[in-house]
Amino acid sequence: MKLDILAFGAHPDDVELSCSGTLAKQTELGYSCGVVDLTQGELGTRGTPEIRLAEAAEAGRIMGLKVRENLAFRDGFFTNDEEHRLAVIQQIRRFRPEIVIANAPTDRHPDHGRGSFLLKEASFLSGLRKIETEWEGEAQEPWRPQMLLYYIQFQNIEPDFIIDIGEHIHTKVESIKAYKSQFFDPSSAEPKTVISSKNFMDSVTYRAQDLGRLIGVEYGEGFIAAQDLGLDDLMQLKGVR
Repeated sequence: MKLDILAFGAHPDDVELSCSGTLAKQTELGYSCGVVDLTQGELGTRGTPEIRLAEAAEAGRIMGLKVRENLAFRDGFFTNDEEHRLAVIQQIRRFRPEIVIANAPTDRHPDHGRGSFLLKEASFLSGLRKIETEWEGEAQEPWRPQMLLYYIQFQNIEPDFIIDIGEHIHTKVESIKAYKSQFFDPSSAEPKTVISSKNFMDSVTYRAQDLGRLIGVEYGEGFIAAQDLGLDDLMQLKGVR
């Protein structure tokens, strides 16, 4: 299956918190989107890996994904080494995306930054013919995405560009709420965490509003680019009037 956009998250729910509105929008525009989670989030204070996998599947359905995979790397302890790079290269060559989206290079959770650099290296190495990989017993052809983008998650990072998700904020919120074990639930008896607070859940909307404000729309999601950006048509640019 060839995808147009393939987003990676260090943990299930990273993508939902950061770029689910964009993925839902691109899906509605006719593009094929998928997500690969690097870990099962097994070190999370709340829930279990099995619950997280079920929640991730439901969130993927809400976003309209064509595929969702989990590489089952060790949460908190995966490294940017040959074994892990090759596992990511397999997925990039398997789905041959034009755009890869990854965690921000710097964020609160160390897995986010580590996953970001892993994706940067794997996205480049995936295009090298002399690196050989297989999938389901067949040799894979090299493939390098045209673009690598990073989404913004916990920490505030100045974006290179912002996508208008005004018509898809509801999908974003609902995809996050699919992770009932992780986020605000006043009836839950599990330990409280930073992301289980009502303030954190509310921040999903007000941060999207603030990003939208910067480009004169109601809601937005911001991205930074790993390379220079180019446009074929200057009129594609939008700003606040």
